[in-house]
Amino acid sequence: MLPREQIEAMIPHKGGMCLWDQVVEWDAHRIVLRASNHRDIAHPLRSGDRLRAVHLCEYGAQAMAVHGGLRARARGGDAGPGLLVALRGVQLHVSYIDALPGALECEAEVLAEGEGSQQYAFRIHQGDHLLVEGRAAVMLQAVGAA
Repeated sequence: MLPREQIEAMIPHKGGMCLWDQVVEWDAHRIVLRASNHRDIAHPLRSGDRLRAVHLCEYGAQAMAVHGGLRARARGGDAGPGLLVALRGVQLHVSYIDALPGALECEAEVLAEGEGSQQYAFRIHQGDHLLVEGRAAVMLQAVGAA
């Protein structure tokens, strides 16, 4: 398992905007992460005292970033910055997530990748309850590129 502090060191999101608490497992093609911050009243994505399920797309995007960071680190380098450019086939199975009792768990897997882009599928659930599923595409910038 990889703790939050190491996750935060690999991605640009810091403090409350680093959404994942731990990496449960990962390999070159997929990652599983866990978080319990969705119940936090100080969650930075809350509005109107609620946390909408649409924000799970940001959880999915950060799962991709963490996976990219781990893969780059395994190759002896750092991941360059990425820009989320598309969400496709997103299906929200709930409206809000702030009252869910257990931890969120995400599985993200690489579907396609090229030198400057990646596409992932992601699924986030709480227990046996699927909350969201979809695909996301990111454009990658080389490390050190302006």
